[in-house]
Amino acid sequence: MCGIVGYVGPREAAGVLLDGLSRLEYRGYDSAGLAVAHRRKVTVRRTAGRVEDLRALLGEAPPPGRSGVAHTRWATHGEPSEANAHPHTDASGRVAIVHNGIVENADALRAGLTARGVVLRSDTDSEALAHLVGEALQGGAATLADAVRTALAGVEGTYGLAVLDARTPEIVVARNGSPIVLGIGDGEMVVASDLAAVVRHTQKVVFLDDGEIVTVRADGIEGSTRISPTTVDTGSEDYALGGHPDFLAKEIAEQPDAVRRALAGRLDTRFATARLGGLGMDPRELRGVRRVLFLGCGSAYYAGEIGAGLVEQLARIPAAAEPAGEFRHRNPVVDPDCLYVAVSQSGETADTLAAVQELRRKGGRVIGAVNVIGSAISRECGAGVFLHSGPEVSVASTKAVTTMSVTFAMLAVLLGRVRDLSVADGRRLLDGLAALPRHVEAVLAEDAAHGTVAAVARRWAHASSMFFVGRTRASPVAREGAQKLKEISYCHAEAYPASELKHGPLALVTPDMPSVVVVPDDELLAKNVGTIEQIRARGGPVIAVTDAELPAGLADAVLRVPRTEPELAPILLGIPLQLLARHTAVALGRDVDRPRNLAKSVTVE
Repeated sequence: MCGIVGYVGPREAAGVLLDGLSRLEYRGYDSAGLAVAHRRKVTVRRTAGRVEDLRALLGEAPPPGRSGVAHTRWATHGEPSEANAHPHTDASGRVAIVHNGIVENADALRAGLTARGVVLRSDTDSEALAHLVGEALQGGAATLADAVRTALAGVEGTYGLAVLDARTPEIVVARNGSPIVLGIGDGEMVVASDLAAVVRHTQKVVFLDDGEIVTVRADGIEGSTRISPTTVDTGSEDYALGGHPDFLAKEIAEQPDAVRRALAGRLDTRFATARLGGLGMDPRELRGVRRVLFLGCGSAYYAGEIGAGLVEQLARIPAAAEPAGEFRHRNPVVDPDCLYVAVSQSGETADTLAAVQELRRKGGRVIGAVNVIGSAISRECGAGVFLHSGPEVSVASTKAVTTMSVTFAMLAVLLGRVRDLSVADGRRLLDGLAALPRHVEAVLAEDAAHGTVAAVARRWAHASSMFFVGRTRASPVAREGAQKLKEISYCHAEAYPASELKHGPLALVTPDMPSVVVVPDDELLAKNVGTIEQIRARGGPVIAVTDAELPAGLADAVLRVPRTEPELAPILLGIPLQLLARHTAVALGRDVDRPRNLAKSVTVE
């Protein structure tokens, strides 16, 4: 969940490292630090604060040196403090390390170090790695890479690791379950846990695979069996606000173009189907799919629920979604006729990656739906669909969730058309998909012009709790809406299927408990109107999110979206809920891009 930056080259490292850390702030962190090597000495500076605090600590004269590593930490072992901040050094001060992930046998490693007379200066699991590398060097390891390899032989857990040695102008990096990307510049190299820290310097990158340990020098990379650089089409401007007040606002506004990119070249109007060549499946194989299971965490899981509903409706085969973190641990029965879909914006989500690996071990067919080329899940699956959302910086996912749902709609059409979905229905749905970008634009334009959602948010921002309810295809929309409100505004919210409200939760409805009711204009409209009437009969305020014409005065506030095909309505109905969460957070003075306790890419289980 933390950020790693490393640099080797002709420039002063400290400035490059600080710039890289600034570009990784969106990932979530509680402390920051850097280490620079110069004249056979490593200088370390750390702070239990933000990157700007580290910059202030360095002042006008940052430590000199042309190789270094830096880190933003999100606490796992040990509270946020300067002592627990990275980088950590060995007892001699020769070695400095920065580490993402979790060392699962840290207690045993720390006990062994203490028994050997090592004085531990932090409560972290990561510090043990620095001492182990230092011991290996003192024990005669020929190179820093050999020392790292020796140290990691006894480590259980996950790591993205960058190791600096005072005596050599190089960095050794290692990966196991936590991302590392290498940026290949002109006579310089940048190491990072995220492309955001690399693309200002170069678009030529190498993504490390699990198990790789490589040495990075200014003139190249040594030790990998697979150095085949990839050129990414992402630039530093993609990580700039561009006049928006925050990244969440920017990414909500970018959704029409994100949807256009997700659809581009994938709508086959001739045969009324979708083209998803990345699946690597011919029509016979597609027809052989007897079940679909979507696996994701958080918002990706809710998008998977939308996808499961679409697959069942359009392809008429059983489909479901499951939290990826639960899947592996329940020792699942892997069905050879099931298509498993691993869903992750970052492509590095640890729980989802572990589920993919479990499926592959058991012979399951799994494809990825990710937003980052070269990510661990995309490489592990080997087949899938790229979301084309563009870089997403704000912790709360918006445009990626929308393009996930759009992508799953195309998958459902594709699976449906090799079965019983008619040409007419296929064309109807393709037309609906093609119209989605302008419909999303209309929702955003309405709020920008009239402040409709913002006014609703201000009215109920101080409510102690909210219900979010929806029926069948609207139920995952309600769940995702509740998640968005919780994670960025810190307001308590619960989501229920509308049919479940009267089976217990209705007891909580009072005039102080607003209910957000998602009401598609479909065959269940009358039942949803009945749900609203039940809430109103108990004095509960109702915010209706709908594409239907509701009876006048039924709801206290109505947030409208354009009419679309009923199957696609959940995609549009989620947009006002994103706006509601953001406007509520702004009204309460929250940091909408960096909500407390959360990180953008969850690379630990």
